[in-house]
Amino acid sequence: MPKKPTVADAQLIVQLYDLRREAEMRKARSWWAGEFFPQSADDFLKVAWAMGAQENAWLRQVGGYWGMVSSFVNNGVLNEQLFLAPGFSGELFLIYAKIHPFMKDLRQKLNDPNAFKDVETAVTHTKWGRDRLQFMIKRVETMRQKRAEQQAR
Repeated sequence: MPKKPTVADAQLIVQLYDLRREAEMRKARSWWAGEFFPQSADDFLKVAWAMGAQENAWLRQVGGYWGMVSSFVNNGVLNEQLFLAPGFSGELFLIYAKIHPFMKDLRQKLNDPNAFKDVETAVTHTKWGRDRLQFMIKRVETMRQKRAEQQAR
């Protein structure tokens, strides 16, 4: 049975939210949400292997942040119910929805079967999370199409 949310859980959520407001993190999050739309593992790896590039730093910063937070949930440090509230974890579902279609290929090419494993576990652990992921996959496709239309103009 899941543990009941505590004041400490709420305080940790607020602290984690505050970390997202740091200036460089805001830039990284904005890039992930609005500009980074990989269509394949290779698209992802172009950025991941571009050491020294700003986008590489942003990729690692946001991926690392959500991996860390997901590990808190997966290991019982942070209440899953509070974590899954869309106001906190919506961005996590967005970034995972962007890479989910080619996760298997990405892990193979990285030779790392655990790449994004904590994120995947946190996102797919509950029925609500799996449903939310499907919703976000559809939303990402709509975002991708609208972005392509705007770029074609």
